[in-house]
Amino acid sequence: MSKIRLYYYTIRYLKWIQICYQIWYRIRSKWRNYFKYRYKLSSPSHSVSLNFIDWIDKPESVSGDSFRFLNLSTKFEKFDIDWSFDSHGKLWNYNLNYMDFMLQLNMEKERGIRLMHDFVQKLNNKSTGLEPYPNSLRGINWIKFLTKHGIHNQEIDNSLFAQYRILLDNPEYLLLGNHLLENGFSLLFGAFYYKDLRLYDKAKDIIETELNEQILDDGGHFELSPMYHQIILDRVFDCINLLQNNKLFDGQESLLIFMKEKSEKMLQWINCMTFSNGNIPLFNDAATGIAPSSQQLNDYAIRLGITSEKVIPQIHLNFSDSFLKESGYRRFNGSNYECIIDVGQIGPDYQPGHAHADTFNFELYLHGKPIIVDTGISTYEKNERRQSERSTLSHNTVQVNSFNSSEVWSGFRVARRAMVIFLEENSTEITAIHDGYSHLGLFHSRTFAISGDVLKIIDTITGKNQVPSIARIHLHPDVRFQKIDNSISIDGLKIEFLGQDSICFSDYLYAAQYNTLIPSIVVEITFYRQLISIFHFN
Repeated sequence: MSKIRLYYYTIRYLKWIQICYQIWYRIRSKWRNYFKYRYKLSSPSHSVSLNFIDWIDKPESVSGDSFRFLNLSTKFEKFDIDWSFDSHGKLWNYNLNYMDFMLQLNMEKERGIRLMHDFVQKLNNKSTGLEPYPNSLRGINWIKFLTKHGIHNQEIDNSLFAQYRILLDNPEYLLLGNHLLENGFSLLFGAFYYKDLRLYDKAKDIIETELNEQILDDGGHFELSPMYHQIILDRVFDCINLLQNNKLFDGQESLLIFMKEKSEKMLQWINCMTFSNGNIPLFNDAATGIAPSSQQLNDYAIRLGITSEKVIPQIHLNFSDSFLKESGYRRFNGSNYECIIDVGQIGPDYQPGHAHADTFNFELYLHGKPIIVDTGISTYEKNERRQSERSTLSHNTVQVNSFNSSEVWSGFRVARRAMVIFLEENSTEITAIHDGYSHLGLFHSRTFAISGDVLKIIDTITGKNQVPSIARIHLHPDVRFQKIDNSISIDGLKIEFLGQDSICFSDYLYAAQYNTLIPSIVVEITFYRQLISIFHFN
């Protein structure tokens, strides 16, 4: 019954198009298996020469015979690559099949051709690389590499064209979100590379529909991960690069204008969400070392002529000046501190795969250095670590009676989820209430109030049957602190607690990057009805 309930609360939020495509793809797969249908892996093609200005290069992930992704390395002796290698998990294998390394700075022309030929020769209908998402990313990487080096290789072109025909037959309408958007971006590259109107029409339809759906009015991507926002903005810039430097299709100017307008808002959003040292908050699924940095994105925008200088809105100690309202984030700066808070929904109801049970979470920086941090993510495997990193206890918010505020499960699923049911704010104070504990008859209210160099956070649990609640503050591994009575002291900051039942300190593992865990300390404050945390900045 518990599993049935999980599925019910998960499925009830899906769009009909997702359900229909889930059913259709499953039926089609069985039908094709019965009749032994196989995709053609090479199709006659004719490619055209394209022009680009400099894009953002990818980090080095291939050196000699060693392939390194997500901080895990594997050697393929004599460069005999196993494209289905899964000993490091599916995400590692996906990264291998993305072939981002084609765009690392030191990738030589001859070596790149050799890698593409190896992939083509080992490709079969069951290859991971033919799944729509890796297929999409790899297609863009190949086209960029082929263009950069002026390569015209018929075997590679014919294989890539077949891969695009397979992608065209399998757009990810069953998932939607960033996956479908990546399908559209890649189909646009394929359309230009092969001057194929069918690919262009499909790409244009997906891109226009999904950018209108996925980019909120404040410019944030609706899955609410700063990391994925950076990834998608980079891809939008790539498409602008393609469109404005290659005139092949009637009416493409309107698509170019549309994407530029979206990119300007997206750039402003990520600049608002970037701390002064260049870090992004690790809200939802986000990690360092994966996406292009905000600085790289600003530089790319300048090269494309989207902006003439880095777009950084003035951020003051004032909630009402927020540029982040539709995405549910707020940012405020004091004289020596920066704070970004989450008072929004967990993400799109029909695609919460990258969402965490983190409602009312926050990160705090002092003198440009991280003090209170989100614990980050280290894995996408469906294991206990993944479950822990998505759970409420891994975020700087309140957990009631050991329950998660949103019911995260099975790696990328969410059943019952917290909804923000009240929000009120003025220039110095914001109060929000969520119903994530309503099944217990309880509601969590959190107020952030600012006055000069004092920040006050007021947590209130209302309802019947009061039970223990725990507010957590995860300290960055570099932070050193001292406990003094009912407060903790950090250089330049004192945090005082009022209304607590107890204060204790526990170990936790900070996910600095994928597969990289660093021991640190979390402050756990137990209370019953109300807790007041007062931050005094010196």
